[in-house]
Amino acid sequence: MEVLESGLGELFQKPDVWGFREWVHKNKDKTLISKLMSEKEAVAKFISDGDYLGTELYGTVRAPMSLTREVIRQGKKHLKLAGQGIHEIDLLLAADLVDTLDITYIAWEVYGISSILRRAVESGRVKTADWSNGAITWRFKAASMGIPFIPTLSMLGTDTLKYSSAKVVKCPFTGQKVALLPALFLDVGLIHVHRADKYGNCQIDGISGFAFELARASKKLIVSAEQIIDTEEIKKYPEHTIIPYFLVDAVVHAPYGSHPGEMCYMYWRDEEHLKNFLEDSKDVAKTKAYMDKYIFGPKNHDEYIKLVGIDRLKKLETMIGGR
Repeated sequence: MEVLESGLGELFQKPDVWGFREWVHKNKDKTLISKLMSEKEAVAKFISDGDYLGTELYGTVRAPMSLTREVIRQGKKHLKLAGQGIHEIDLLLAADLVDTLDITYIAWEVYGISSILRRAVESGRVKTADWSNGAITWRFKAASMGIPFIPTLSMLGTDTLKYSSAKVVKCPFTGQKVALLPALFLDVGLIHVHRADKYGNCQIDGISGFAFELARASKKLIVSAEQIIDTEEIKKYPEHTIIPYFLVDAVVHAPYGSHPGEMCYMYWRDEEHLKNFLEDSKDVAKTKAYMDKYIFGPKNHDEYIKLVGIDRLKKLETMIGGR
């Protein structure tokens, strides 16, 4: 195909289809065994310095926050990151653990702009490449399909494409312009779900986002779950199992694991907590104080829940549906 245009952004992760397949074939344990463990055990066992991490979903919805806080506690360094989230990315950046970021947007949606991301990028400490929300998801889809790239019309004629590492080619069938997005294979994926059994069969209520694609684009997958249920319950509704056990390496029981984000049909986001953090994050000293209190203070997720307060969390449950 004739390449008409190449984005200026750096390709941080090579779309190595055959290398990914070989790694999974040689290293992935697909036996039906219990994978239940704590955040501390899962992060220590499956995340290494220099890994490329991906989190799912967008915004503050179903964010793997308990896992993210443990990554920071353990100080995993020189990480590469897919930037679809908000709070978890800011925390990883504030802890100075990230070297590169494939980013989709910089805003805290309705709340404002991320000061932490601005400091990290403008200082030159973190290198970035631009993608649209759809484009980063389609990169995971290409990886989940086992292909090195996927053709789309997304980002054509925009500066988002200009500062990505996508390419524009002449379609061999129509002669028209098509954007090629490189597959994005992850070293480790982090996903928070509603329910899972001890083997790693996972169910999600409400918006499923790109959990299907990210799970299949990850060499290693750590799942945190609001509830751990019996496998017989999973089997009653097999069509709800969006992530099967053989993709999962660790299952972590994490009630309120998305806090201060929300969980569809379970609890609303903690807007007071998020707004206070966003305001404090404008100041480096206040950002450090937040990290000391909410990440390095609690030794684990249970202690974090106690710090936030169970009454506060129960109140967030009553706010679902505007109640």
